[in-house]
Parts: sequence; C-alpha cells; structure tokens
Amino acid sequence: MVKQQGIGTSHAKIILMGEHSVVYGQPAIALPLPNVKLTVTIDQLPAGQQEIKSRYFDGPRNAAPAALRGIQKLITALVDRFAGHNDGWRLTITSDLPAERGMGSSAATAVAIVRAFFDYYEQPLDRDLLLALADIEEEVTHRSPSGLDAATASSAHPLYYIKGQESQPLSMNLSATMVIADTGVKGATKEAIASVQQLLADQPEMAQQHIEHLGTLVKASRDFLAHNELAKLGTALTAAQADLAALTVSDDSLDHLIAVAQQNGALGAKLTGGGRGGCMFALMRTALGARRLASILKENGAKQTWIQPLDQQEVD
Repeated sequence: MVKQQGIGTSHAKIILMGEHSVVYGQPAIALPLPNVKLTVTIDQLPAGQQEIKSRYFDGPRNAAPAALRGIQKLITALVDRFAGHNDGWRLTITSDLPAERGMGSSAATAVAIVRAFFDYYEQPLDRDLLLALADIEEEVTHRSPSGLDAATASSAHPLYYIKGQESQPLSMNLSATMVIADTGVKGATKEAIASVQQLLADQPEMAQQHIEHLGTLVKASRDFLAHNELAKLGTALTAAQADLAALTVSDDSLDHLIAVAQQNGALGAKLTGGGRGGCMFALMRTALGARRLASILKENGAKQTWIQPLDQQEVD
C-alpha cells in the first residue's frame, strides 16, 4: 500500500574542524545546518511512469544523465526493496544546498530520498538502515565515503568523528551565529587531498606537525562547544585555517573571504570541506552581526551566504 505522497527531508552539513587531518586518524567535528534544507517528495503517477525532477534533470527516470548515477543506483535499490518496479511516481528534489561546495549535497539528497521512499510505502525506518541505504549513493559519488556526511545530514546534533569509528553526538551550548559563504569556485577535494599526500612525502615533519595540531584543536574545541567558550573557539578556528593553508588546501578565493570576515567582527573564520574553493564560514556573537557580515561578504565576492543560529540545533 502506498500513500498519495511520500516526503523525506534532510539538511546541509559543514565540517567545523578536522577536514584533511581526519584522513590521517585525527578527529573531526561536523555540524548539521538545519536552516539549509533539502526536501524530496514522491507523488503518484500512472503505473509504470517513473520520473525525476531536480535542478539538474527533469524527465523520465531511465533518461537521467550520468551525473545522477549514484541517485539512480539508490532508487533502484529502493524500488527492489519495495517491489515497486511497476509503480508510477514523480520524485522531486528541492534543495537549498549548492553542489560541490563541501556542504554534503549528495549525502543530503540520498538521506531525503530514502526517507521519502519509506514514507511513501509507509514502512518504519531506523537510523542504521537509513545510513546503510544512503551509503549506496555515496559509494558511487565519493568512492570511499567516511559516512560522516550522511550521518550529519540526518542528525539533529553535532558529531565527533574518528575514521573507522562510529560518530558520536556532541553536546553543544553555544550562543553564537554562523555565517557560511560560497566562494563561487567549485571545491577541488581530490586535488587538495593529493597535495597533502605530496607534502607528507616531501616535507613529512612539517606536514605531520600541522595534521597533529589540527587534531589537538579539534579535541579542545569539543569542550569549547559544550561550555559556550566563543572566544576560544574562534581562536581555534583561525588557528585551524592557518594549518590548512600551510597544508596548501586553501586558495585565494577562500583567503579573501576569510580576511574580510576577520576584518568585520568575526571571532574566527576558516574554510570548510575539501578546500581549493567551496565554502568558508565565520563565527559571530549575534544574529545581527551575522546578517551584517553576510551582506559584506556578498559585497566582497561571495556568491551566496547562509546564516545558521548555533543555539538551535534541533531539527523537526
């Protein structure tokens, strides 16, 4: 039995701290961004008609482009699971998330699709199954995903993550507002990862020092988040950016917006995600200050900005 409409939701995520160093066994902290939403709806169509509607493609499912290969594989697994090969539906993806900017767009899409299918077929869904199914899409899109993106895109809480271990929810007591800004440059994660690997080969002592320092900053920031230590967290964020710049994963577009933020009241600012483009974020004490900074960042070249209160981490 199916409903007239199935709905699944998710949201963006950012890496607060620990990108790149997490690859080498150091911890990372990821934050859900419930204000940056993604919704998938499944509406009934006549039997046998299956369509996808998104900003990248609008048409019959079997005509979807290669860019949606991960989504196609996930949908096939879900259709198989519910024996829905002859069911007719239109799957619509509505997203506030930019693609290839380190905000977890593919994982958020996968999470919302899984939730929408289970809602449509009126079946219960636990978190372990949700993440296992979302991983089908992520394996195609990211080859060897850590699972952190999907875990955070489906979580109401910040997560503390160490590679190879299950992520742990973090308590957060933070009276602050975050401004996220898109440089407009697609992130180049693979190139950034390769550059860090090369640096470890060429200058192992220097590179390892920065990687370990990032791990130390993450561990300290865990306490700063829990105890509303804004100034200390801001200082740690800025120090982490210095480490990432030394590891050659920042770029001029990121450095420019980070400098603008620091000159306009940010307690701390850094890149988020793979680097070499993508997004940066800044920590502000007040929502008013955050809105002002968002406008200034746009005036200085940011293509898009988002504001996320950090004292509202619950999602519906």
